[in-house]
Amino acid sequence: MNVIAENRKALFNFKIQEKFEAGLVLTGPEVKSVKKGSVNLQGSYVMPRGRELWITGCHIAPYGPAKGAQKNYDPKRDRKLLLTHKELSYLLGKSSAKGLTIVPMAVYTTHRLVKVQIAVAVGKNRQDKRVSIKQREVARDIRRSLKY
Repeated sequence: MNVIAENRKALFNFKIQEKFEAGLVLTGPEVKSVKKGSVNLQGSYVMPRGRELWITGCHIAPYGPAKGAQKNYDPKRDRKLLLTHKELSYLLGKSSAKGLTIVPMAVYTTHRLVKVQIAVAVGKNRQDKRVSIKQREVARDIRRSLKY
């Protein structure tokens, strides 16, 4: 598994409950661009449309050598997620539940395929974020003291 991009803000803004692996429907030049590392998950989210899940707000930069094949290319277009029927129905139920959201966590490759790790999450409030910052600072201080 070769991680190409991570959504670190998602770990700070949400409490992760469950993680899933989904395929991503891309065009040929988009696949090359993703494998090159030109993908950004900041501010992206997963939303249902009918009986499908789509990732919205994921920025994939245009692939330079394929300028002719990518006329009128929209780097932030919505992209369909590929899941099993069982996972899809489960996630559609979770997305309609109050307080739960589905966020993309990482984009990576397995063998030659581009995959997205998505997670069912609950939003953190301001106090939870402060606790996360405090825990991170304490862990950093402990690492520093053990180093010396």
